[in-house]
Amino acid sequence: MILENKNHLIFDLDGTLIDSVPDLTTALNCMAKRLNLDSFDEDTVRTWVGNGASILVKRALSRSKDISNSINEEYFNEALEIFFECYQANLCKKTKLFEGVLETLETLKKRGYKISIVTNKPSKFTTPIIEELDIKRYFDVVIGADDLPLKKPDPMPLIEAIKRVNSTLKESVMVGDSKNDILAAKSAEVTSVGVTYGYNYDTPISEYNPDIVIDDIRELLDILEAK
Repeated sequence: MILENKNHLIFDLDGTLIDSVPDLTTALNCMAKRLNLDSFDEDTVRTWVGNGASILVKRALSRSKDISNSINEEYFNEALEIFFECYQANLCKKTKLFEGVLETLETLKKRGYKISIVTNKPSKFTTPIIEELDIKRYFDVVIGADDLPLKKPDPMPLIEAIKRVNSTLKESVMVGDSKNDILAAKSAEVTSVGVTYGYNYDTPISEYNPDIVIDDIRELLDILEAK
């Protein structure tokens, strides 16, 4: 399947472009130590990532993907503040690009595509990470969780990114690893590409019926019309 008449790629960040779980695990364990909680293993944290920092911390406090209703709000706010502090100190120690990301972004840029990031990660973390990994130069727009009133799975950030690059819904493609990416794309009536190597809470991305499923981000170069 070749996607024709597209000029704008919208990428999710965590689980799509970068593997940030090692540093998120470090931050959660830093938080746990300060709150006298048991530590978390990286494989478990991988099943919790994708809905933003607040949900990640609530899952950690619940020690489950299913968030407990009994979490005290004051305790949660304290934990979240500690997590932010710990993560700020460990933003890009072990975080890395997934294989093929750099060459894919480089090729897409050379082909003349507009490229955006729409992430549920707060901007104060997003910007330093993409600067440290030297990929900020590829993006025309970067929208974080705190830049708009609503975040994915709401379509608002996708629509805003499209507006900012002067593209259209029909000319844009959302690429992501989680149900939030696919649901946002469907709500916005944007073509969706799901990647299988990300997080998505231990659920195959195909269950959310993206238009296309790929196992390697470099496959984008084959399914997008050459320019």
